[in-house]
Amino acid sequence: MTTAVAPSAATAAQVAVSWTPELELHEPHIDATHREFVDLLNGLHELVNAEVATQGQLLEALDGLITHTEAHFGMEERWMAAVGFAPENCHSRQHTLVLDVLREVRKHVEAGKDLDPVRRLPTELGQWFGFHAEAMDAALVYTMQQAGYDPATGQCARPPLGEAQSGCGSSGCS
Repeated sequence: MTTAVAPSAATAAQVAVSWTPELELHEPHIDATHREFVDLLNGLHELVNAEVATQGQLLEALDGLITHTEAHFGMEERWMAAVGFAPENCHSRQHTLVLDVLREVRKHVEAGKDLDPVRRLPTELGQWFGFHAEAMDAALVYTMQQAGYDPATGQCARPPLGEAQSGCGSSGCS
């Protein structure tokens, strides 16, 4: 099935999310992963605003975004575990929700349903990402630095003591 996606005049010239200095967390692993995420979101955004995008192209782009996001969030989950976050923390819950949305949008496209969810996904996920990176991921990086955690080796100079952290690490979360 080849479902054509009509462009949206209001968003065709824009990107879903722009890389800004505020997104730079000064941790090379996460910054590279975040840049790739932004590129994938913008690629999907460009595709859904193309003159003609097939269902196959949309599924391929969504599969790439899902695969990246699973690895991206998995990396952060490992880091959170290493520095003392509880398994069920708000940062992790956001990861689960985003992956659920991505998978549901993919199912929607695969079923040949209306394409409104995939059209809206890049912009809405881009808005979420800005907040998530600047608050939750920044707090994770800070916590890693405080613990002396080295993402390259997985070694923690100052392992966590006491109760696991159930919040995201940001000042607005407990």
